Amino acid sequence: MPTVYVTRRAHFNAAHRLHNPAKSDEWNVLTFGKCNSPNWHGHNYQIEVTVEGKPNPETGYVVDLGALHRIIDTYILEKCDHKNLNLDVDFLQGIIPSSENLVIAFWNQIAPHIHEGKLVSIKLFETARNVVEYRGNE
Repeated sequence: MPTVYVTRRAHFNAAHRLHNPAKSDEWNVLTFGKCNSPNWHGHNYQIEVTVEGKPNPETGYVVDLGALHRIIDTYILEKCDHKNLNLDVDFLQGIIPSSENLVIAFWNQIAPHIHEGKLVSIKLFETARNVVEYRGNE
């Protein structure tokens, strides 16, 4: 049976600030620019979670998309949607919430709950032009 890749897409809105407290204010402004605004800034994020596997002969599914939807909703959307990523999200405490760090944190939230197929990729669209992808511990 061939390998198939199944992707579930979702979106959420959140605010954040890119700021490294170990560095000076000047360094943070020079490094992060507008993204270092002390009054935060927001994004309409889109997340894509991809699972690979061979279709189950009894269902034809690699993964039940309803189950994948519930995992994304429970472990990412309910915690992050309409939140301040720096202040409100328990699993992001102490992390600079760059898109790169977010996809790794999201992977760590989702991976233990994928029981059908294998989690192979999480893509995070911060904007239509800025996309970050994580494929696990490479």
